Amino acid sequence: MSDRLTSAGCGVEVCLTSEAPAPHCPHGPTLLFERYIRGAPSGEKFYACSACRDRKECSFYLRYGEKMSEARQEAWANITAASQPTYTHKQFCKRLVEFRALPMSKRRFCESCSLLLLPAEWEEHSQHRVLQTVTLDQLTRPTHLLHPRENKKTNAQYLFSEKTLQFFLSQVQQLGYDRVLCVGVPRLHETIQSQRAARLSQLDSLLLDIDHRHAQFYSEEHFCHYNMFNHHFFDGGSASDACLQFLHRNHGTGIVMVTDPPFGGLVEVLCHCMKKLFSLWKEGLPDSCQETEIPTLWIFPYFMEQRIVDCLPSFRMLDYKVEYENHPLYQEGPKSKKRGSPVRIFTNLPTDRVVLPQKEGYRFCDLCRRYVAPENRHCQKCNCCTSKCME
Repeated sequence: MSDRLTSAGCGVEVCLTSEAPAPHCPHGPTLLFERYIRGAPSGEKFYACSACRDRKECSFYLRYGEKMSEARQEAWANITAASQPTYTHKQFCKRLVEFRALPMSKRRFCESCSLLLLPAEWEEHSQHRVLQTVTLDQLTRPTHLLHPRENKKTNAQYLFSEKTLQFFLSQVQQLGYDRVLCVGVPRLHETIQSQRAARLSQLDSLLLDIDHRHAQFYSEEHFCHYNMFNHHFFDGGSASDACLQFLHRNHGTGIVMVTDPPFGGLVEVLCHCMKKLFSLWKEGLPDSCQETEIPTLWIFPYFMEQRIVDCLPSFRMLDYKVEYENHPLYQEGPKSKKRGSPVRIFTNLPTDRVVLPQKEGYRFCDLCRRYVAPENRHCQKCNCCTSKCME
């Protein structure tokens, strides 16, 4: 996680250069870590889950070089099988067609299982918490049906506030993009798809997300079950092919990526996997094109700036404060941070192209050639608008 030892004299860092095939856990290929202890000549290497920092959520652990016994392999194969979605993506798509054809009085959603129910399944879920009617409009807004997951150490889900959502939509459209690769950004994706279905916009999107529950609402062309910490497509070749087709549409032009990873995620790992998406996209570009990175808007806390810039030198932090409707500290209100949300946008786009809303007090600094927050004043000594914390 870090190459520095903690005050306790130990530390853990991820080994991203290993070419040895990694064992799998329910979340796909594991990552190789090395634990250091002060005074020890070398560290201990081990494989652990890429997605879960909480061992209670995924307890996979294997020392580097250790051979897993057949009994243990079988046990983990059973655990992985038990963790899979109830249906395949193709089956979910077929169920959605049947579900939409039902009268509204027969369209039910099990909140306990996060599952759209067909009439033959009502009895099985009779003791569960069930929403008795589901409108066609609700089917286009699954984040309003699905309860966000809340485990901060694994996959806590925070959803954009309406103000932040509209900001991203307006930026994508003003910048002239025709499609958005939404990596861990389900609310933006559903809004784009809803507007597209209503013929309010021609903007298109593809959602890559580790939450398989979204598969029951979207076609295979618009959702891929994906782990952004190991670049793993759970549905194999069909899902990775769908992603490739989306990336390579129009010879790779017109695409922007918006990603909102869990804030506890390792920056080095996220950057490593992001570069793999960049490489896939680059394969579809004309030979004459010199671009190497997908235009990207990465949402992350401001205090991770140095780590991000160290891994991706082309990225710069914007002053825009990203807000979430289901996190009291990351929104406006009595429980919010004194100076607003600490979450920012990091981008490889020219910073003067991203126009921050002036009605919220953001202004353009002619010297820095970018939009800045109202409290961020230009420092003549440093020759830039230096304020970052704003707490």
